Amino acid sequence: MSTPVITHLVMGFLGTGKTTLLRHLLANKPEHERWAILVNEFGEVGIDGALLTEQGAMIKEVPGGCLCCVSGLPFQIGLNALLHKAKPDRLFIEPSGLGHPSQILKTLTNEHYQDVLQLGATFCVVDPRQWAQARYQAHETYQDQLALADVLVLNKADLSSPELVANLQAAISKGLFADQAAQACVTVSQGQLDVNWLQAIHHTGRKAASPAAHANNSARPLIAKSEPRLSRAQPWRRYSNLGQDHYSVGWRFLDEVCFDLQAVEAFCRSLKVARLKAVLPTADGWRAFNMVDDQLTVYRIAAQNEGRLELIDPEPLPAQQLQKALLATMTRS
Repeated sequence: MSTPVITHLVMGFLGTGKTTLLRHLLANKPEHERWAILVNEFGEVGIDGALLTEQGAMIKEVPGGCLCCVSGLPFQIGLNALLHKAKPDRLFIEPSGLGHPSQILKTLTNEHYQDVLQLGATFCVVDPRQWAQARYQAHETYQDQLALADVLVLNKADLSSPELVANLQAAISKGLFADQAAQACVTVSQGQLDVNWLQAIHHTGRKAASPAAHANNSARPLIAKSEPRLSRAQPWRRYSNLGQDHYSVGWRFLDEVCFDLQAVEAFCRSLKVARLKAVLPTADGWRAFNMVDDQLTVYRIAAQNEGRLELIDPEPLPAQQLQKALLATMTRS
């Protein structure tokens, strides 16, 4: 009988730094272990997979909504395919920042995966600055991500005031969820979690505060449609999504499309959105763009098969206006 794959759920609300944390863990992966990551994103255009591909693990993306919704069949199909192809020693599952994790944990522990997966510690990445805002604490998904975590990772300590960090640490030490097992707490900056935290114990008795939070979400197709091919005649396509009280709009670009780096940065900084992620080709090579709360980070990334950009916000997004401004950042041959 083969050894069950140790599986970690890495949760966290929009912009807390889940992908950054995974990039750091991958950079410090033990050489003898094979790792794989199943990534789910709220938007229809997956970005996180591209941001993780350089780190030496096999990645599978399930974009367009939440893994936990409806039957969860797209999740199981993606999970089974990844397990079969990667044959990993350790598996990480990164749900959407708007994803409710209760059903995912239920799936991972059902009879079909009983001898296949061994649930390891579950992690929730938290930004102390978000914790200080009532609109986050009152959000059902935010509450449940916290409730189901074995380890709470207080990220972005370098960007938070000592008072905000101390307030969150105090709340955790008093027991955010008094009827459940105590949660470990670690404070980090830039997602630099020590890989030894993967040895933390998973407590099976954790319960979500609002397990039916997504019960009324609209159904999604059981089998995702294959992506239409981009071409010189159709070098880009736009996508949109709505759910969990948020809107998204995203674009895919043919890899031959080139962007002006300074113009794209200016475009990003002009936006007031909850979340922006992109991987785009420029005259000076490919760049990854990551913006949360008006803080934009840009860094080099290996060449990708296509360019992608995704915006998410709790308010409706003016897609046509945004598209006009974005296309204006493309260079002309």
